[in-house]
Amino acid sequence: MFKAYSDKLKMTPAIRNNAFKLLFLLPILITLIVFFSENSDEYSQVGSTSYAGQNENPQCVAATFEGESGAINGESTLEGIKYNIRTPLNYKATIAHPLLVVFSPAGSNRAKTEKTTALTLKATTAGFIVAYADHPELSPTSTIELGTIPSLIAKQWCIDKERIFLTGHSDGGTAAMALAFMSGTKHIPKAIAPSAAGINSQDLRDHKCPDPIPVMIMHSVNDHLFPKYGQQTSGWWAACNQCEPIPEKIANGCMAYTGCAKGVKTWYCEGDKLHAQWPGINDTLLDFLISTGR
Repeated sequence: MFKAYSDKLKMTPAIRNNAFKLLFLLPILITLIVFFSENSDEYSQVGSTSYAGQNENPQCVAATFEGESGAINGESTLEGIKYNIRTPLNYKATIAHPLLVVFSPAGSNRAKTEKTTALTLKATTAGFIVAYADHPELSPTSTIELGTIPSLIAKQWCIDKERIFLTGHSDGGTAAMALAFMSGTKHIPKAIAPSAAGINSQDLRDHKCPDPIPVMIMHSVNDHLFPKYGQQTSGWWAACNQCEPIPEKIANGCMAYTGCAKGVKTWYCEGDKLHAQWPGINDTLLDFLISTGR
């Protein structure tokens, strides 16, 4: 009986040919699935912004920039880190826009990060250009490469270089924070808002403080991967920003350090979600960035 059953499993020439075809086509199919998932517009609904009162904003020369409006996918750094761009639907190439770069956590990519953060619609409606970057294997070199994204975008879209903002989750938050204190990149961001970053006070002790910069640290009390890292780093940034050492709770639920040099905002916003989850306080985040960019 066993022999008879095994005989039925033997491949006929037709089955064998079909199997070879499947093995040949499978890598192509997987590549196509990955490509379309990373460049999906499913979660990229962009909003129209109001340009009323924008005449005082920095201007760009007409016809200087060739960047399109809406959802643009598959841009790349020189070393091959992919990123997607979202502009206001009614993007004007003569008005300088604030830029928000969102770095991905480990195990994620630019499309997934756009979905999980859900920033696109509100941010573009508020006038931001938003970029979502893939997650490279994190190192000082790859972090520096991530830091080239704002300048690459500014070659094609009208960007206000005094309103470049960085955020990201987990490894993405680590990159956003590191770019603000690394000697070769600290000039890039005008404010940062890292979430669940894997940096603690011990990591920071050998780094020199950058010039005062607005900082919004988002971290969860239930983050068991990086427990209390947010409390430690917010204290370091408060010291760098020359703030009073004891923060005060403000209306949005965050803790704000007062008396900071140059009036820069220094906030610690503690949530209760697990490490892998984006904090979901997008209104607070965008309000923070908008207020610091004025």
